[in-house]
Amino acid sequence: MNSVASEPALIGLDWGTSSFRAALIGAEGRVLDRLAAPEGIMHVEGGRFEAAFTRLLAPWAQHAGLPVLASGMITSRNGWVETPYAGLPAGEADLAAAMQVHRTGEGRVVHFVTGLATEADGAPDVMRGEETQIVGAVAAGIRAGRFVMPGTHSKWVEVAQGRITGFSTWMTGDIFAALRDHTILKALMVAGPFHDEGFRLGVAAGLSAGSDLLHRLFHARSLPLFDKIPAEASADYLSGMLIGAEIAGGSADLQAQGPVTIIGRDDLADRYETALGLAGLQSHRAAPEIVARGHFTIAKAAGLIT
Repeated sequence: MNSVASEPALIGLDWGTSSFRAALIGAEGRVLDRLAAPEGIMHVEGGRFEAAFTRLLAPWAQHAGLPVLASGMITSRNGWVETPYAGLPAGEADLAAAMQVHRTGEGRVVHFVTGLATEADGAPDVMRGEETQIVGAVAAGIRAGRFVMPGTHSKWVEVAQGRITGFSTWMTGDIFAALRDHTILKALMVAGPFHDEGFRLGVAAGLSAGSDLLHRLFHARSLPLFDKIPAEASADYLSGMLIGAEIAGGSADLQAQGPVTIIGRDDLADRYETALGLAGLQSHRAAPEIVARGHFTIAKAAGLIT
């Protein structure tokens, strides 16, 4: 390995609601080391973020002089330093210019990557953290198109000429958990391994539901009640229906055409890949390490790395 490339140049923090992830990044963007802990912003006792920052980065104490970039919910109203949202369109240069600088009591400087805001139909929409991932995907070569970022609150993002030009948030994961655990639908659900056929049936129902979605949701109860699907398939049927409805709406909201880039590498991303195919949409996965690549790209644009 080139000695310059392996020399640490930056620490990137992806600090979200439920987890803390840090990457030690080399002078040419390679991730040299990682730290992780289940200490997202909702798990930092008493909001003592500076103490948590010092403790969590203690294994890299010898790199205390490196610039630090932090993105995610750590910049929210419930986080360490609330930053204002930047507007659209936005790329690495815009995010670099909008960063907020904070100096800790120990003299370390943290550069907070702000989130983005947009408005449609008279209501605002926001993201914190996803913008850094998109910058990383753009730096990896995807400079235009549509992106889906599966999660508790999924994001559909449009990129043109390397900048984010639009996005929308879909509460699919939250709604699934609420319906599965706190409604009558729970009564006939039986835990089991992933049921592919049930999921695909649900996707088809969700893709075509339109204004009937609230009616069709009840089918997650009535189908197993009359043995149309096994009880073990009910939860995956519900998951498929909600993801299908999201894809029908999310993909239609964006002007960009072409394949959909999926940002995510877990079983949820697998579900979206299957559902996109059933919707007749081509998809591919974003390259790994895009959060670190995003931090590195924004740091370069800000002149923190030469």
